[in-house]
Amino acid sequence: MASKAPRHAMPTQDAAARIRNFNEVALGYDHETAVAEAQRCLNCKNPRCVTGCPVAVDIPGFIEAVAKDDLSLAAERLKKKTSLPAVCGRVCPQENQCEGVCVLGIKGEPVAIGRLERYVADWEADQGTPAPEPIQTNGHKVAIIGAGPAGLACAGDLAKMGYEVTVFEALHTPGGVLMYGIPEFRLPKAVVQREVDYIRSLGVRFEVNSIVGKLYSIDELRDNMGFEAFFIGTGAGLPHFMHLPGENYNGIFAANEFLTRSNLMKAYDYPNHATPIKIGRRVAVIGGGNVAMDAARTALRLGAEKSYIVYRRSKEELPARKEELEHALEEGVELVLLSSPIEYLGNEDDVVTGMKLQKYELGEPDESGRRRPVPIEGDVTEMPIDTVVVAIGQGPNPILTDNTPALELTKRGLIVTDDTAQTSLEDVYAGGDVVTGAATVIKAMGAGKDAAFAIDKYLKNKAE
Repeated sequence: MASKAPRHAMPTQDAAARIRNFNEVALGYDHETAVAEAQRCLNCKNPRCVTGCPVAVDIPGFIEAVAKDDLSLAAERLKKKTSLPAVCGRVCPQENQCEGVCVLGIKGEPVAIGRLERYVADWEADQGTPAPEPIQTNGHKVAIIGAGPAGLACAGDLAKMGYEVTVFEALHTPGGVLMYGIPEFRLPKAVVQREVDYIRSLGVRFEVNSIVGKLYSIDELRDNMGFEAFFIGTGAGLPHFMHLPGENYNGIFAANEFLTRSNLMKAYDYPNHATPIKIGRRVAVIGGGNVAMDAARTALRLGAEKSYIVYRRSKEELPARKEELEHALEEGVELVLLSSPIEYLGNEDDVVTGMKLQKYELGEPDESGRRRPVPIEGDVTEMPIDTVVVAIGQGPNPILTDNTPALELTKRGLIVTDDTAQTSLEDVYAGGDVVTGAATVIKAMGAGKDAAFAIDKYLKNKAE
């Protein structure tokens, strides 16, 4: 029988207050609420939630431990499958994964799995994360290229297997998109740092400011530094643009530049941090995904009077998480729907002042299953604007692949892999956004975990 107890809401900062700070919006469960929510779980014999998790966390097991108030056991069960529980509890799209297939969700509301995962991870951090048991190394060296969620997951699992793992990261701090892409108010950097510190405690070495493809080639890492296998998890950090007239006006940003300046380089705290970012009173964000929501909400916190999401479909087709859309609307972000820019307007100083918007109506569904936007002939309006953030997707940076011509790529520049994550090079594996295109943090982590097991199998077979 399904639990009749209602799902416990997540407490949040008041919307009027939070748009004036970069503190975390969701405040987390207290102990009483977490235990009560955990007790809603039916502990199914055939847990569908586990099949919905890309890293196969023992969800009923850790929730059962919370329900019995054994948080140490809950943390232990979580970490058997994931090295980033505090991150996943905050940013995973649980509604489309574990919670999306929860039995309770058939006739009611699913268990708040993500909120409970966050609670357990934060509780352990508050208690002082225990040092892992010493791991006997096997003497084999593996290089991870990219310290984003895929690379971190792969590194953590390989270290637990006894490999000597070094992670090469192009930026000055590990974390990838977790650090540069997701705003502080959604994922505090201190949370990411403590997850990285845990992976470091497993024996993983991090080499930052190290661009593989420029500083080193894969051949050099193999031939001169003794690495026997490689995992590429460099993500998708190259922004897409629409190539419209006026796109080079000042005041038009790619979303990853806008968010990197604000998140990783703390432009919101200028002049205490020397990375200024200037925005106008009216900010338009082009796109409808989570990145677009992050940019629009960041703009308000940077002082914008108006922040708009400009999207060429309707509200029902918005790809952003439901929670992120709700938070954005609570904060005052306005939706400009069934519209898309066709030209940017500027002044004599080459600063953007507005844009021409083409109006659309929805036609038949396209290959994504969403109704296709069809332009309405002659229906073009002008919208005054001071700043534009383009958030229509990203692709892989070609620095590494250009330097490794033997790697097979798709037409989109993505790395081709088989079902074991192996590339066209025998000792090179890849996963995450550099293989799939922009996707979720947890899917990237799942790819990193799968690659770790494949690398382990490859090196063991090679040694025989």
